[in-house]
Amino acid sequence: MIDRRKFLMGMTTSAAFGVAMVGTSTSALAAKALIYTKFLSSSAIEGYDAVSYFTVGKPLLGKKKFNYKWRGAWWYFVSQENLDKFKAMPESYAPQFGGYCAYGVSQNAAVRGDPLLWKIVDGKLYLNINKQVVEIWNKDVPGYIEMANKRWPNVLQ
Repeated sequence: MIDRRKFLMGMTTSAAFGVAMVGTSTSALAAKALIYTKFLSSSAIEGYDAVSYFTVGKPLLGKKKFNYKWRGAWWYFVSQENLDKFKAMPESYAPQFGGYCAYGVSQNAAVRGDPLLWKIVDGKLYLNINKQVVEIWNKDVPGYIEMANKRWPNVLQ
């Protein structure tokens, strides 16, 4: 059993560590994850099955029992078959730019990609943040993809 004094000393040490971390450079802490996940979540594309965009032409919510951790995020699938397809070639199914908004990346901003606002172009999946951005994106998809490719992954810094 720990006594009160030892507990309080441990708390003081922990608090000092926290203060020390605040005082250090935050550039390493400021980088965004390679795969977009919502705040307090570790699910890629908000739990949608990345393979379903290609196989059934729409996003389907994955099931917890068909999961796979890739690039620091959890990916969910509707079936073992889709999970196996993803495991074999994740780069072929995962959204471009880690699921961040493709237009946003083209503008040098790493912002949320909405899994319900999507487009497959030349066999690659792209997400965008909202319907207004989709309208802009659709005016020059190849140009925005080219700009985004130049900025990825430096936009995460």
